[in-house]
Amino acid sequence: MTDVSSEPEWLTIPALVNLLGMSQSRVRHLIDDKYLLAIRRDNVVSVPSLFLRDGAPVPELRGTLFVLADDGFTDMQAMTWLLEVDDSLGVPPIEALRAGRKAEVRRVAQALA
Repeated sequence: MTDVSSEPEWLTIPALVNLLGMSQSRVRHLIDDKYLLAIRRDNVVSVPSLFLRDGAPVPELRGTLFVLADDGFTDMQAMTWLLEVDDSLGVPPIEALRAGRKAEVRRVAQALA
């Protein structure tokens, strides 16, 4: 299993502002509206770079975050699940989402309830 804190690249809010070309308030809305998932790392709100593709949030992430929230996952639990290798998927769920395996990822997420 991969430790969440060992992921190679985490983006802070200011880094997301620069990367996405949006205001800080718009970036925070993306997080609040579950287009992105952020956690506090060393007291700094951060988002894994894997949650972005082509300069925007991975579209498949939002629905998956809702499924996990419906299953009772906290943001930290959801982050851990998305970044760790899942035995049934064979890869971290975020990698499966990025590879177009949205339905499979959501079926696995629903089974976690």
